[in-house]
Amino acid sequence: MAPSATGDSAPMHIPAMSKASTINASVLHGPRDLRLEQRHIQEPGIGELQVAIKTTGICGSDVSYYKKFANGDLCACQPLSLGHESSGTVVAIGPHVTGFNVGDRVALEVGIPCGQCGICRQGRYNLCKKMRFRSSAKSFPHFQGTLQDRINHPATWCHKLPENISFDAAALLEPLSVALHAVNRATPTPGSSALVLGAGAVGLLTAAMARQSGCSTVTIADVDQGRVNFAIAKGFATHGYVVPKQLHTSSSCSSLYNSSNSGTSTPCEGVMTPASTISFQSSLDTAKTLAAEMLAEANDSSPLIDDEGDGVDITFECTGKEVCMHTALYATKAGGKVIMVGMGTPIQTLPMSVAHLREIDILGIFRYANTYATGIKLLCARNRPTRGGYALPNLDEMVTHRFKGLDNAKGAFELASRTVDDDGNLVLKVVIEAE
Repeated sequence: MAPSATGDSAPMHIPAMSKASTINASVLHGPRDLRLEQRHIQEPGIGELQVAIKTTGICGSDVSYYKKFANGDLCACQPLSLGHESSGTVVAIGPHVTGFNVGDRVALEVGIPCGQCGICRQGRYNLCKKMRFRSSAKSFPHFQGTLQDRINHPATWCHKLPENISFDAAALLEPLSVALHAVNRATPTPGSSALVLGAGAVGLLTAAMARQSGCSTVTIADVDQGRVNFAIAKGFATHGYVVPKQLHTSSSCSSLYNSSNSGTSTPCEGVMTPASTISFQSSLDTAKTLAAEMLAEANDSSPLIDDEGDGVDITFECTGKEVCMHTALYATKAGGKVIMVGMGTPIQTLPMSVAHLREIDILGIFRYANTYATGIKLLCARNRPTRGGYALPNLDEMVTHRFKGLDNAKGAFELASRTVDDDGNLVLKVVIEAE
């Protein structure tokens, strides 16, 4: 479970000036219908902290809600504040909270489980059926996100930050946690080889965590040349592969490796027909070609050892696209693992015999559990390389664009849905900062 909100230092309680105060919130009412509104916030309750939000990163799921008022098969049915990658400072402390002082810098873990069910007691609280996750439409009433001036949040899920971690890097602890959880599930051994499909924020951080865990070769693939170049230049991956344009477009119902809706696509309607069977076979042929080219990219600069040319030990699929899962299966060696990180297409048709006959383990991950403390330690030790000589890249450099104030949220969401800005610069992580 997460660390307890207890400690030796005495809490500093401040009296509230009134029962409730007024704050600004960015609220989504429908597709692209984002409004700046005023809300009332109460004093923090028992076990809660009131946190002034300093930085919120825009996630792919946020962009999906912004564009469609839905994320995959989760449809919002009431106004929703977005944002869940956040950090801030403590401005008020509720009753029965110890270990925090006003002014403490914190990263927010925004999923709140029940803490009582069997799965919570096993420590896998990310799978709790009663989980309430900020900015998600899964629970009703929806748990409002962090794009607000201040929020009240359980102290147990607020993680204190040292001064050498910026608010931007602290906000990125959320996607870093996804990467940590993915690598923890994969359990790579030192010297393993890995392939990461998708070079968005989660893909980049997954590649970095794979290297951190001892993988000697980490290849990252994406449709966007700029993102692949960034991954190699900043040390997130050892090798990169850019999907050729002719291979990531298709006349079938689903675009291959379409970065504009990666992770947010929905399955095609209808039943399997002879024509769609041919299309599916074409998709598999494309996936085989891509897998072979990705493996060749890594092998060109690394001498083959035994059967290294037959595939990688672990593939992390970070896009949620069906054809990427096909590619992942063909790129993974016999006895290897495919880790499903990206969420997008809820129903997929896969060549299961590829996994069955070669004993490839397919493991799903959902968000994260017990990762924030580790993430903070990794950021603190960023300038101290591992025994293998790898140093975690600077997460602040992943933030390519910053918008000041909630009134500029709409522009931030529009930009976050693109891969380059109007000047042709790479768009990777867009954050909204407090004024």
